[in-house]
Amino acid sequence: MDGPITQIAWVVTDMDATERFFETCFGVRRWTRIPDVPFGPDTCTYRGEPADFTAHISLAYRGDMQLELIQPVRGQSIYTEFLERGGPGLHHICMEPADFDAAIAAAAERGAPVVQRGEMSGGEMRFAYLDGGTHGVPYIELAEIGPNMRTFFQQLAKDAE
Repeated sequence: MDGPITQIAWVVTDMDATERFFETCFGVRRWTRIPDVPFGPDTCTYRGEPADFTAHISLAYRGDMQLELIQPVRGQSIYTEFLERGGPGLHHICMEPADFDAAIAAAAERGAPVVQRGEMSGGEMRFAYLDGGTHGVPYIELAEIGPNMRTFFQQLAKDAE
């Protein structure tokens, strides 16, 4: 699969404590918190069925790498499933393939089906999670980032400097 790794993400139960940990231990200077992000059945699926859940998201940068914290708030998702299996921790790495749809098809052919997928911000971002648990990484996220979302991420990175 081509495309850079652009993000490392953790699923957490205490956003405040995790942000402080990264600030203290790793020098992360600024988090941007986006509370109550809805993922609904019209834009998201979980294990092949329409999804309906909410999560708090917090984003930061360490150099060029985006760090993401996800705290599920309501509903079932791969985030709640992850917490139920083993508690908070490293959840996924995100790659941005040159051809999102082709990458998903290629992953399915190799035995890595999508377990959760969706779009955000009116199609400004499409995402798909592949199960990587048997290979040491709980999930691999594939993402397609539109121009407005890219500008938002670039501003977050600039603000983190």
